[in-house]
Amino acid sequence: MQVTSPILAPVVVLVAWSMVMWLWMYVTRLPAMKAANMKPDPQAPRGEQMSTLPASVRWKADNYNHLMEQPTAFYAVALSLALLGQGDGINLTLAWAYVCIRVVHSLLQALINKIELRFVLFALSSLVLIGLTVNALRAVF
Repeated sequence: MQVTSPILAPVVVLVAWSMVMWLWMYVTRLPAMKAANMKPDPQAPRGEQMSTLPASVRWKADNYNHLMEQPTAFYAVALSLALLGQGDGINLTLAWAYVCIRVVHSLLQALINKIELRFVLFALSSLVLIGLTVNALRAVF
């Protein structure tokens, strides 16, 4: 079965953005670890060593982790809409809006980490995701 749907483009773009954040995380984390003379300790509790790095370094890792959380629901609903033949029109617009908001959220968190602004962006992206989910539910039932 071959599925071609416009909604696959924002899915792939968000995955690519996640890889950009992964790279940015390590480009900043590895030099910071070296500067701190940090030796990874597998016996240290999760996150303990990384918490000693500067906050601006940790922000990138925090954002990468966030990109592995709620966006997984976006991937599921977007792929479902593609399979249902509903990956264009308003769903495509919502998918691109979700991706754009998440990229802005990433940049905000990675650069200045203003929590109040991040929350607004997270709430907006959640509303967009709810819209996509409602549309997928309507297509299924």
